[in-house]
Amino acid sequence: MDIPINLTEFLYWVKERTEKIWSVDDENCLNGFYGAKWQGLSDEQINEIEYKYEVRFTPEHREFLKILHAIDKKEIVEYEDEGELIIEESTFFYNWLADEKEVAEIIKGSYNWMKHDVDEKSQVWLKSWGIKPASLDRRIEIFEEWFSHVPALLPLRGFRYIVSDENLKWKPIISMGSSDIIVMGWDFRTYLLNELRNHLDIHIEVFDEEDQMFYPELIDEVQQIFDENFKYDETKDIPFLKERILYLSSGWSSFGLMDYPENARVHPIYIAEEEK
Repeated sequence: MDIPINLTEFLYWVKERTEKIWSVDDENCLNGFYGAKWQGLSDEQINEIEYKYEVRFTPEHREFLKILHAIDKKEIVEYEDEGELIIEESTFFYNWLADEKEVAEIIKGSYNWMKHDVDEKSQVWLKSWGIKPASLDRRIEIFEEWFSHVPALLPLRGFRYIVSDENLKWKPIISMGSSDIIVMGWDFRTYLLNELRNHLDIHIEVFDEEDQMFYPELIDEVQQIFDENFKYDETKDIPFLKERILYLSSGWSSFGLMDYPENARVHPIYIAEEEK
């Protein structure tokens, strides 16, 4: 398949491949994507967005916004609720021009979700914060001081954020579900292969003898990219947020750390002493 290594070439490869798949109304074209096209932004539009939202995009993020950014259709999401089939439209990648309310809310979301987790019902208290105060006001004060140092988190899709810090060697994209945060990819290339895996035709069907069924598996080239990208590397860091990611054991694999207690929810080294 020869997936491009250069980011610009890779982004155009994604654009061409996805739009080709979406141009055919068959089982490979997921709900709502038939005929979809990517809508890139100009440098001038990107500059205006930075000014409007008081944000700064990394060079990699700017390149993504210029070539891909968002699509011109909504994703159709179907689910069952109390026996009733619910069909809804959902934003795929955020459109910084059209989805102003959603973008503003999701930018604030990372702060709100993590702040919520320091209230009296939460078990989340990082060891670096010291002894956990009995006072809720004091806990929030400590949290807000910590959060003021967290790199900017800019939304891409759903609860996916790029860690917007040009000084980092790696350029991670994270998925945040309240306290449980994982890395979706340590660069845009790996992240997009992960996020768009169902839109890129990068699977093969493998027969399982035990289940007597075919299951999709990533092709070797993509699996090797993932394996390489998620290897342990001591240079992988997300200032201040790393400890938060490692707080729940599910985040350990984000840094290539697999040796944690089986079925452990919180690793012991991240449990802080509570104020008596």
